[in-house]
Amino acid sequence: MRIIWIICKNTISVWLRNRSLIAASLLPPLAFLAAGYFAAAAVSHSPVALVSLDKGQQGVTMSQIIHSADVFRVTDASPAQAQRLIKDLRVAAVITIPADFSQRVATHQPAPVDLEINNLNLDFTNDIRRSVPASIVQYYQLQGPSSPIKVVVKESDLRHRDIELFQYEVVPILLLMVLISGLVNTAVSTAREFEYKTIKEIMLSPVTNTQIVFGTILAGFLIGLCSGLLELVICLIFGWTHLPSWRYEPNVLLFISLTALLSASLGLVAGLSVKKIQAAHAISANTALPLFFIAGGVGVLAFEPGWLQNVASFVPLTYANHGLQMAMYYNSTDQLGRDVAVLILVTCAAIACALILLHRSRSRLI
Repeated sequence: MRIIWIICKNTISVWLRNRSLIAASLLPPLAFLAAGYFAAAAVSHSPVALVSLDKGQQGVTMSQIIHSADVFRVTDASPAQAQRLIKDLRVAAVITIPADFSQRVATHQPAPVDLEINNLNLDFTNDIRRSVPASIVQYYQLQGPSSPIKVVVKESDLRHRDIELFQYEVVPILLLMVLISGLVNTAVSTAREFEYKTIKEIMLSPVTNTQIVFGTILAGFLIGLCSGLLELVICLIFGWTHLPSWRYEPNVLLFISLTALLSASLGLVAGLSVKKIQAAHAISANTALPLFFIAGGVGVLAFEPGWLQNVASFVPLTYANHGLQMAMYYNSTDQLGRDVAVLILVTCAAIACALILLHRSRSRLI
């Protein structure tokens, strides 16, 4: 254990002196985090102009419902102002409550709410097409027995809480931080030993292959774990995510740790395979990002095409992502055993592969 710890400390000290390597492992996930934050802010609430021409009770009620729908960014405007806003692409739609809206409701006549949409972007368009009818349904529901259309809405949620778009993306980005930190740093530090020829000194010393492997993996594990916990703390400080109940906090730490261990093991395999710093950096960084996207980094994997779900089932990050989301968002242990088992088995396979590669390298050098 003493030798393993010495190898670990040496690897971490080299990493701490290499600012470019620290930046390469920390900046991409932080950039994804910032991009996800601004993207979610842009698409979570559709910008609309509301033209309320009816000052009667029913018109005011309809206007209040649209304002409180929590799906729009509403700008109150006159008809002329609304047309300028939609023409200048400052709003995606114009919602108009006609001047005779209250009168038509009182006389039980059709009382349409006019909707003008700029279908430049289907995402915004479909959100508005769904949200405006939902607001009208809420309007009739609030009228109760006096409503000419009897509407009763009963909602049964499958999950105990609603997760916003950006909050949902925090978990895969957090795992990307762990994956890149462990994978890149372990691969590069291993390749450096071969490129600078210092690996000969290590292999000629009375150090076993097992000690070298576990010492290097321990260093990568600690770097990945600390990077993941750092991002988690940042997200908690800014309110971008929340810890689950205390019973599920160990599960959060478990999946971050298993991902860090997996990334360090894969990084060691990559470094032993290429033995060049530049190649190790390229292959590890270009491996982490595709795994992130395939595992559902920017979407809900369950709603993706079937072929992509089949591919994702062979990506271990998929199971880390699922397990961490269940723990952090839903206070659930759904398929916990499967997720943990897959991560442990892939990690063990990577360690075995690293021992084989190191044994072959040692045979050639000695």
